[in-house]
Amino acid sequence: MLRLEHLEVHQERFHLTADWTVPKGAKVAVIGPSGAGKSTLLMALAGFVPHNGRVTWDGQDLATLAPGDRPLSILFQDQNLFPHLSLAQNLGLGISPRLQLSASDHARIEQTLDRVGLSGMGGRKPSQLSGGQIGRAALARALLRARPILLLDEPFAALGPALKAEMLDLVTEAANETGATVLMVTHDPADARRFAEVTVLVANGVAAAPQPTTDLFTNPPAVLREYLGT
Repeated sequence: MLRLEHLEVHQERFHLTADWTVPKGAKVAVIGPSGAGKSTLLMALAGFVPHNGRVTWDGQDLATLAPGDRPLSILFQDQNLFPHLSLAQNLGLGISPRLQLSASDHARIEQTLDRVGLSGMGGRKPSQLSGGQIGRAALARALLRARPILLLDEPFAALGPALKAEMLDLVTEAANETGATVLMVTHDPADARRFAEVTVLVANGVAAAPQPTTDLFTNPPAVLREYLGT
């Protein structure tokens, strides 16, 4: 279980609070106005933003762990692939930061490339890939890390509707297979409906407790109606 206990983030005039839990295997959308703190929430969970309160996973306080040691992977919109490394090497960083890889590690990389539709492309550099292929590669690296929590900060926002839907379905399939808990920042209600059983609304300094996604968008509060323009 992922638990946020009286979480508070303060950054100059910015203030965000959260106090809720989600069970293992939950698929959670995070939505709200620009600047409300959606990405900040994920960065706090990942250990990149100082905060008060506690974030625990299975009872363990994550504050005791460095960001790289936390049981999570985070995928950003810019995908964060290194341009001077091949695709296979970029994926290898998900296994070993020093790229000290065994034969079985290389086999896992090839299997994961095949799974995300990039079979035979391990030798290519990011500049030789399309936007959709880069998104697949970044997701493949996160899958290779095999952490129980996956944080997605709008990694597919720049993709067209069809390709974005395909990537969301791939994340769903992987999460169902591994039992990963996934939190996905999005600005698109269609993404939340397609992917997430529950949705966290971030607005007015509060990341509210997760609500059933269908219920939230069927009867949205005023701040969400204003954001959606409905």
